[in-house]
Amino acid sequence: MTVDQIKQKMQSAFVPEEADGLNATFQFCIADDDDFYISIEDSSCKAMMGKHDDPAITMSMDAETLSEIVAGELDGMAAFMGGRLQAEGDVMLGARLSQLFEMGE
Repeated sequence: MTVDQIKQKMQSAFVPEEADGLNATFQFCIADDDDFYISIEDSSCKAMMGKHDDPAITMSMDAETLSEIVAGELDGMAAFMGGRLQAEGDVMLGARLSQLFEMGE
């Protein structure tokens, strides 16, 4: 999957009920590839290529790690603990990703 396909998949896998009252931006910095961010506001989700001015959390990883997480093959927390994913900012917000997006098949 390309980063753009992953971005689109995440936007379509968004679970609005889990985002009630959440206003936050997740920045994804992909090594050797395009960066993108997902903004959640009022139970809506918007995914855009590029860098956001003020994300709540920035997650850095390679494209393979991101693909495995989105496919449901790798838990995001396991990737973080194993050093495959680095996070800056509101790390607890990153732990909510699996609730906010239905990953896997």
